[in-house]
Amino acid sequence: MKQEYLMGNGAIALGALSAGVGLIAGYPGTPSSEIIETAAKWNDGSVHIEWSVNEKAALEVAAAASYSGMRTLVTMKQVGLNVASDPLMSLAYVGVEGGLVVVSADDPGPISSQTEQDTRRFAEFARIPVFDPASPEEAFQMIQDAFECSEKYHTPVLLRPTTRVCHGYAAISIPEKFSPKPAVGFEKNTARWVIFPRSSYLNHVRIETRNPELGREFSVYQYNTIEGAMNADKAILTGGVSYAYLKEIVKNRQDIKLIRVGTPFPMPEDFLLKALDGVKELLCVEELSPYLEESAQKLAGLYHLNLTIRGKRTGDVPHAGENSADSLRNIVAAFAGGECKGGESPDMTDAPALPVRPPVLCAGCPHRASFYAVKVAMKGKKANFCGDIGCYTLGNAMPLDMVDTCLCMGAGVTMAQGLHWANPDSVNFAFIGDSTFFASGMTGVVNALYNNAKMVLVLLDNSTTAMTGHQPHPGTGKTMMGDIVAKIDPVKILEGMGVGKIRVVNPLDLKAAVEAVQDCAATDGVTAVIFRSPCIAGIKPGNPAVISDRCVQCKKCIREIGCPGLIIRDGKVAVDGSLCNGCGLCAQICPTGAIMV
Repeated sequence: MKQEYLMGNGAIALGALSAGVGLIAGYPGTPSSEIIETAAKWNDGSVHIEWSVNEKAALEVAAAASYSGMRTLVTMKQVGLNVASDPLMSLAYVGVEGGLVVVSADDPGPISSQTEQDTRRFAEFARIPVFDPASPEEAFQMIQDAFECSEKYHTPVLLRPTTRVCHGYAAISIPEKFSPKPAVGFEKNTARWVIFPRSSYLNHVRIETRNPELGREFSVYQYNTIEGAMNADKAILTGGVSYAYLKEIVKNRQDIKLIRVGTPFPMPEDFLLKALDGVKELLCVEELSPYLEESAQKLAGLYHLNLTIRGKRTGDVPHAGENSADSLRNIVAAFAGGECKGGESPDMTDAPALPVRPPVLCAGCPHRASFYAVKVAMKGKKANFCGDIGCYTLGNAMPLDMVDTCLCMGAGVTMAQGLHWANPDSVNFAFIGDSTFFASGMTGVVNALYNNAKMVLVLLDNSTTAMTGHQPHPGTGKTMMGDIVAKIDPVKILEGMGVGKIRVVNPLDLKAAVEAVQDCAATDGVTAVIFRSPCIAGIKPGNPAVISDRCVQCKKCIREIGCPGLIIRDGKVAVDGSLCNGCGLCAQICPTGAIMV
């Protein structure tokens, strides 16, 4: 064994490699992205690793490999589980052969997501086990336990790290060498692998019979623990990273019992009944939904426990957002009385206030130029702008103000069609990135063509999956196995679908970009503008712009595009040379020609 200092996502990746995983597939999404990237870094070529086109595809690839006896891992963020839910619900009934673990990283806050969705609810809905690590060290061990559980019960298993676990760091002992567990090969058995109504019924009965057995097994699981004063009549029930905070806050207190559940479903009832023996008041502390709280209420009702339960439903714990050591210290003090000094942050009273930094497109980002070109082209016309998930969501910020809707990945394409049918007098645009187009945008285009809708698809092609960490995708020509493959061209895909007019243009050429948008907007049916320019984070920056004495301080450059590279210094427009990369967009809109690149 050797020690490595690992991010939580890295611990999950190396835990899976330690467990003998043979295939890893997923779709990038913060806070889960580094799992596959770390696994690829440590891979000696014996494990197949891929960024799939979306989460559904990833799970289906992994399921077939699992049928063949291979241990497989699928990674995604919590909203990605929605995309994968179709195969997951059926896979829960069909079952697996080799261990199959789905990592669904939850994002309390939310810090980088559109929802605070709780994966524990999905586990309960799908009737499959879920493991809930509180630290990178636990995540490393838990994913290995999850593979064992999956194979023992022939079920997919969920691992639910949250953002602070995914992005925390710890020193972890890992094996000197990893080797995949041998796959036995696929054995044909239609009674087992082909899902029919009668077999589904029988499998559902099997699942409901199995889960209480799993709950009893989880009752002696090492990460379901009771700590502190064993005879106290007050207790705190918790799980996930909240346990790490509470462990520090209540340490050395003799009036509180700390109960931690590491396997929220199936709920370890025997363990909880033992832990709650003698407890009169219970505080449930968890992030996202009141899952543990409701489980405790069900248990108290079923076994007629004389127990007062507090938590989110009683207003003692906030319903939304992250927990922290600071926020929980006050909650514990209100529940148990006395001072709770553990877990206090260092004294920061003399530290200056942190500046407010709202999310913004990078200086020189080609998406800013794309949005601005559409805005200029549609000036004075009635138009609606459907956004999507990615960096380009930030096109909603002032002064661009070019995102009217944003629902979920790929939805912009189909929502533009809905707006067309309800607002036929408007030009309806759908903005989508190149990675998202491959993930979930293509079906929407087919829907528009088939149903004869009118819309303008604006494909923002920056040759990467930028927001989640610059992962490759089918249009980049490189796989996670390091293979160089043919790039899949969105132009050819759109031509093959039947899109009649497709304009490809560099958005940093403002005049040509505006003309392309106007041309497509004036054409009936489905048209497409592909704005093709690389992400600024992946290219060598040019020389920053220079403002000459011809500047009349009209501030049009700042008012129109809001680039962070343009600032006010001593009351005058100036260029921040540390940010500006010389994209030239501001020079093209300056009315006096004062900006030069």
